[in-house]
Amino acid sequence: MKLCLLGGTGRVGRELAARALAAGHEINLLARDPQRIALAGENLHSYTGSACDPNALLSVMKGADTVLSALGTDGGSVLSESAPLIVSAMREAGIERIITIGTAGILNSRTEPGLLRYQSSESRRTLTRAAEEHHAFYRTLSDSGLAWTIVCPTYLPDGEYTGVYRAERDYLPADGVQISVPDTAEFAFRQIDSLQYVGARVGLAY
Repeated sequence: MKLCLLGGTGRVGRELAARALAAGHEINLLARDPQRIALAGENLHSYTGSACDPNALLSVMKGADTVLSALGTDGGSVLSESAPLIVSAMREAGIERIITIGTAGILNSRTEPGLLRYQSSESRRTLTRAAEEHHAFYRTLSDSGLAWTIVCPTYLPDGEYTGVYRAERDYLPADGVQISVPDTAEFAFRQIDSLQYVGARVGLAY
C-alpha cells in the first residue's frame, strides 16, 4: 500500500513511519525540513513543503491509497488552515481514507452532555487554543464525506510500547490518564486495515 504521511517528523509521526516501513508499505512524507526525517529506505519518499500549501499536498498525495496525519498545532493555526486544503487535495487525488491524530479534548464529555471535553469541567487545561485547532480539523473532516478516523490519545508521554490499552468510540475510556506514543501510533496504524472506527473519534488510554 502507498501511504501519504503528514506530520511525519513529530513524535507520533516518526513511529507511524517506522511501522509503515517495517510492514513493507511505501510512504510519501511531507516535511517542511526533510533533514528532520529520522528514517531512510527505498520505500520512503520525502517531499519538502507545508501542509498549508495546496501544491505540496497534491504532490505528496499522488498515487497514495490512504492519508495518515500526525500534524500538531505547532503553536499556530496549521490544523485549521490545512484541513480544507487536505480534504480538497484528497478529493483531487481520489483518496477516500484518512486517519489522523487528535486530542482527547475533542471527545464527548461524560459529565456535560452536548459539550466536548475541552469545553467542559473534565478538562484541566486553562488554555483551549490547541483543542480549538483540533476541533476545527474535526469539523472539517466530519463535513467532508471522506472515510475519516481521528485517534484521540489522552496525556501522551513518550513511554514504551505495551500493546495493551483501551479504545472507545467518541469518548475517553473511563478513568483514562495516559497512553504512550508507541501505543498510540500502533493503534492508528492498525486503522489502515480496519473500518471499525470510520466516521468516529476514538479515545485512547490505559
